[in-house]
Parts: sequence; structure tokens; C-alpha cells
Amino acid sequence: MSMNSFGHLFRVTTWGESHGPALGAVVDGCPPNVPLSADMIQHWLDKRKPGQNKFTTQRQEADQVEILSGVFEGKTTGTPIQLMIRNTDQRSKDYGDIHEKFRPGHADITYFQKYGNRDYRGGGRSSARETAARVAAGGVAREVLKSLLPEMKITGYMVQMGPHKIDRNNFDLAQIEANTFWTPDAVMAAKWDEYLSALRKSGSSVGAVVEVIASGLPAGLGAPVYAKLDTDIATAMMSINAVKAVEIGAGMDAATLTGEENADEITMGPDGPIYSSNHSGGILGGISTGQDVVCRFAVKPTSSILTPRNTITKSGENTEIITKGRHDPCVGIRAVPVGEAMMACVLLDHVLLHRGQIGENQGHIG
Repeated sequence: MSMNSFGHLFRVTTWGESHGPALGAVVDGCPPNVPLSADMIQHWLDKRKPGQNKFTTQRQEADQVEILSGVFEGKTTGTPIQLMIRNTDQRSKDYGDIHEKFRPGHADITYFQKYGNRDYRGGGRSSARETAARVAAGGVAREVLKSLLPEMKITGYMVQMGPHKIDRNNFDLAQIEANTFWTPDAVMAAKWDEYLSALRKSGSSVGAVVEVIASGLPAGLGAPVYAKLDTDIATAMMSINAVKAVEIGAGMDAATLTGEENADEITMGPDGPIYSSNHSGGILGGISTGQDVVCRFAVKPTSSILTPRNTITKSGENTEIITKGRHDPCVGIRAVPVGEAMMACVLLDHVLLHRGQIGENQGHIG
């Protein structure tokens, strides 16, 4: 299986399977002398680890990260950083019934068609378990960004579950870590609790939309054609398990706007350009404007459900399937820290690219 790496200068390769002995990431291109410890990375892994509440899979994994290389005396050395997270609560027997069957809506069938085999124990590389490695790598990226852009902040949260969207008038950043759903709308959090409780008891699942914002970025990150900042962000988010759509700024709604409505008018402020709005999502022509970079992605419902579904076996026979085991009724909840991690990796990559080619911005206004 190829193509397990992403990034240009800050490059991440993930490895491991859902029910293997361990999984992790190799992080290459990290600058030297950045303070880094396992505890710094663990903070972010604790946000996504399973079994934290009734709305996430009850698989009990500590997700304890180990740094095997690339750090000496508490600082990065500039050499590859090997991160490992051991699997400790696999229950492969839960998947015995689907050894010969393909789960509808799952990568089971395409993996088998491509490779001629598949790890049916939790999905192997197609499992959301793989995202733990991404979050660990994102933890490294955050520490480097902290040293290079101390004012920068990445914030992710859920804005929709099934058909139920948050009310932007209730938006309160302080609420994000105060509820189960990582949402800034406390009123909607209570409604989602009731809605998802009923779905969970029925053995079903539902999708969600996650928004990730990066603030405090300089203008100039990205490139005009094949390394556009929004291209790389979209690629990174789309690579997350179960993601089916990505938007930047106004996204699909941009198609409903007139030119006058979509234009983010510009005036001169004391410290540079000021934009009247941010339909562009902080990116124009693939290059950051200095505004908040705004991204949203849609996560499909978990494919493993208790409701009987029609499918086929590897031998081509029609059959029915019910998926047992421990699964997220809404995988979008734990996708929030994953989206933040991917944003961090992409932004650091572009900061390093910009620093290497341009250094300081060449165009000065005013």
C-alpha cells in the first residue's frame, strides 16, 4: 500500500492498523531546537481518544504517545521524529461475522477489490483509529507553530449534526470545551444530546459538519497554482476517514452570491488592509490574506450499524449484515481534534515553504 505520506517540507507518514500492536507516525522536516515532549503531544491526543462519553466508541484506549527518535534533552534535533501509540483494547472477535461480508458504505469492498485482501478487524488502515497518528503529528506541528507564530490559534468545533445546525447567534467559544460535542452553541448541544441518544439506542449513526478556523496567520502563505493553501487544506481534510466534502470560506454557498455580495471589500487600516467580510475564507488565489482561514468538512455516518443491511460476500453471494462491536454513533465528534491537527500540519508546511522561498513578504502596501 503506497501513499501514506503528506506534506511538502513538513512531511508526515502514518503507519499501523486498528487492531495491530501499535500505530504511529514518522514526522520529517521538523526544525531543530523546538521544545517538545510526549506530554505536549498527549494533550491533543486526549481530546480524540475513545471511550470518553456515551457518544463515542467504548473502546478503552489510553492513546499514550511515545517519542522514539528526533528529540534530545527536551528539544527536536531536526531528524525524523518517530511517534508510537500502542493498541491495548482490541476485540477482534467482534468482527468475526464480517470476515466474508462487506459493510455497505465502508471501504471493505474497495480495499478488497484493489489489494485482494483486507484487514476486517476494525477496518485496518481504513479505521478512524488511524487518525490518532495524525493528531500526534499535529501536536508536533503545533509546538513548532507556537515558536514561529506565537499569535496563531487553531480552533475546531462541530456546527451541524444530521439536519440540526447551530445558531450562529449563540456562538460562544467558551462553550466548545464545556460540552460533549465540541460545539460553541450550548442550546444546540442539549438538543444534539437528546437526538443522538435516540439514534445510539436504535443502533444507528449520523453524520456531522466540523468547522476549523486558524487565526493570527500572516498574509502570503501558499502558492498560486499547484500548492495553493486552500488546495492543501482541502486535500488534508478530505483524507480524513469518512470525510465526504470540504468547504473553504463561503464554500458551496458562494454559488448563490452575486459579485457584490461575495466581494470582501478592502480599506486601509493603521496596520494594513482591512476586509469588510471573509467570504474567501482567508485565502485568495491560493495565498493567505491575513484574515482567519476558515474550513468546514462533512463527515458521513459511521458505516458499522446494528440495522440489518443488504450486502454480498467475497464469493459473490447476496446476504445480510449486522455490524457488532464498539463504534461511534457520530464519528464527527472525534473528528474535531483530527481536523485541527491536519490544519496545523498544513499550515506549518506552508510557513516553512514560505520562509524557504520568500523569507519576508516582498509586497508592501502603504
